[in-house]
Amino acid sequence: MFGAVEDYPRDLAEFERRFATEEACRVYLAQLRWPEGFHCPRCGRTKAWPARGGLLQHCATCGHQTSVTAGTIFQNTRLPLTTWFRAMWWVTSQKTGVSALGLQRVLGLRSYKTAWAWAHKLRRAMVRPGRDRLTGRVEVDETYIGGVHHGRRGRQPGTKALVGVAVEVETPQRLGRVRLRRLVDASGASLLPFVQDAVEPGSVVHTDGWLGYEGLDRQGYRHEITFLLGQAASPSQLMPHVHRVTSLLKRWLLGTHHGAATHEHLDYYLDEFTFRFNRRRSGSRGKLFFRLVQQAVAVDPAPYESLVKYARRG
Repeated sequence: MFGAVEDYPRDLAEFERRFATEEACRVYLAQLRWPEGFHCPRCGRTKAWPARGGLLQHCATCGHQTSVTAGTIFQNTRLPLTTWFRAMWWVTSQKTGVSALGLQRVLGLRSYKTAWAWAHKLRRAMVRPGRDRLTGRVEVDETYIGGVHHGRRGRQPGTKALVGVAVEVETPQRLGRVRLRRLVDASGASLLPFVQDAVEPGSVVHTDGWLGYEGLDRQGYRHEITFLLGQAASPSQLMPHVHRVTSLLKRWLLGTHHGAATHEHLDYYLDEFTFRFNRRRSGSRGKLFFRLVQQAVAVDPAPYESLVKYARRG
């Protein structure tokens, strides 16, 4: 799917012309969901014909009927796709971030609850399924979100959230992509799976001397360790890249979201920060819109109830 032709509006005027109708939005979603033609989600066959005035595709083999929105974040939406498209254009047009209140105002939604759910669904879609892992030289560390940390490392206070941070180092002055994840604790049981999911084996993983990273070399990484204790230089000087991203993350959470990113929903905000940071050099808002729509048809549905349950579980 992600090899689809990059077809997207170049500016707001073109966006408004292209996506003024429901049919135009459905056609665009179909192009991104099935770039090589329709595939039945039940049997995988490709032959189908339109049903219910083109709203559904009827599989010629198994008879299963499906819509282009089924199995995506748009599933069972009661609002027009044109409104969803306006939401995605606005979200990707904001350089720093979005709030549910801002989304509600821009779209003219009556319900703040709807705007809140849409904002989180779109953040969830910002993480591409099967995305490539970081490569080359990668700095890895953890940080506490939610205030100054006074406890012992590895013991997470109830008022803090622990976040794993992995940063590609392209040059001493240039950062590559990032990966972020909320962690249960700073043990090896949490840190090693985070690194394995975030970094391609064979890469150089640079960490401090925390024991939670022990064993990375046995997992196929070239583990480079910098012991921080007793050093004349500060941790931010010894591991500058990951500390720079950590600083930007905290500033973004406080400045853009005014500290509203609660621990229960922190994962969604981390996804948004990652999406924006990794595409910070893109000069085209339209391309960011294209990427978000492309990923929105690739992630599973996220009903409001599941968002709330996920938050309680976290």
